[in-house]
Amino acid sequence: MSNDKAALKDFFKAPDGLISVDHALAFLAQRLVPVVGVETVPLAAACGRVLAEKVVSTIDSPPFASAAMDGFAFRHADLASSGDTAALRVTARIAAGSQARRTFGPGEAARIFTGAPVPDEFDTVVMQEDCVVEGAGDQEIVRLPSGLAAGKHVRRIGEDLRRGTVVLSPGRRLRPQDVAMAATVGQAALTVHRRLKVAVFSTGDEVIEPGRPLPPGRIYTSNRVSLIALAQGLGCDVDDLGNLPDRFDVTRQALSDASHRYDLLITSGGVSAGGEDHVRPVIESLGAIHLWRLAIKPGKPTALGHAGNAAFVGLSGYPVAAQVTFMMLARPVILRLSGAVAEPMVPWRFPVPAAVDFVKTHSRREFMRARLQAGPDGRPQAVPYRSQESSAVASLVESEGLVEMKEDLRRIPAGEMTDFIPYQTVQW
Repeated sequence: MSNDKAALKDFFKAPDGLISVDHALAFLAQRLVPVVGVETVPLAAACGRVLAEKVVSTIDSPPFASAAMDGFAFRHADLASSGDTAALRVTARIAAGSQARRTFGPGEAARIFTGAPVPDEFDTVVMQEDCVVEGAGDQEIVRLPSGLAAGKHVRRIGEDLRRGTVVLSPGRRLRPQDVAMAATVGQAALTVHRRLKVAVFSTGDEVIEPGRPLPPGRIYTSNRVSLIALAQGLGCDVDDLGNLPDRFDVTRQALSDASHRYDLLITSGGVSAGGEDHVRPVIESLGAIHLWRLAIKPGKPTALGHAGNAAFVGLSGYPVAAQVTFMMLARPVILRLSGAVAEPMVPWRFPVPAAVDFVKTHSRREFMRARLQAGPDGRPQAVPYRSQESSAVASLVESEGLVEMKEDLRRIPAGEMTDFIPYQTVQW
């Protein structure tokens, strides 16, 4: 086992009893390390990947002075000396990509187009719609407006960034703008972390695959497809390993086999203390459960540990609890194991007024599904979904995010600010 993966054996250790979310996240932040290697990919394949090596600009950007607008390039001194009646001879036409070189004397101007190089003699560009053009060909004259500031509409060398600047740092998941930056400084490929290999299981004799007739006493399984989608959204290479029956031997064999082929195992169900909950004892027989039973709602039985060489995240069998705890706990695990060390463990919270009272009656941290509506002043307000049951998948569909109520908070009165977490910030 590599040193990095050996570290998985103790990175979840925590006190007995219910464990606070803050304690769990702090422990994860201290112990989790990347477990994936690196590879070089072309820019077109780099978006969404985790950067492994810094990108340093080898050029100034822009690399030459260029026109920011279509118009006329000229010496500002010619305008200043002529007052309101400046009229300059148009002696050249300069297009983007032009490499022609010539010199310009006093009283001359050049018609220029966006992105074209500005000759050394000129320091200002005026937009063509602000000018009056007379004559044509060798007799073309441009009359300039007064009051133009020197340097207007000229992008200077290195205005955006200078040669030697670190433009992208390791540990960040690459966005379209990041890939554009790499291209701007001439990079054709980037060194990124390999995709985390993730296996996803569901569990339970009561579940059946969608598309089949639904027998009495059975339910369609939804957890596996949602967890696969969430993991893929984080850039993982995910395999669907199906549903595990409520049998210790079958569960152990499946998880043991997967532990040799994947970096992370994710299960839903089987981690509570019931007689048919076999996942937790199986993981204990293959490795260890280092963190179990969080002071969180929904998702108290969440378990984290390792099986063989693989990290393990065991989520509740309730669909809402599985998704919420994935977003709050499995997501930071995936980011750190994937090398995304530049991202915060805790997602952004946004202050939003409560439209009505938010109430809880327990000492766990609760993540309540809520939608946003316009208040009397037009600002968004948070409205709790009518049911906060862990089985109510509709509560996820008909809400835009989660209102976080910390352990010591029992009530958020209408009008007071809530901590709102949009789904978009925890599903990517």
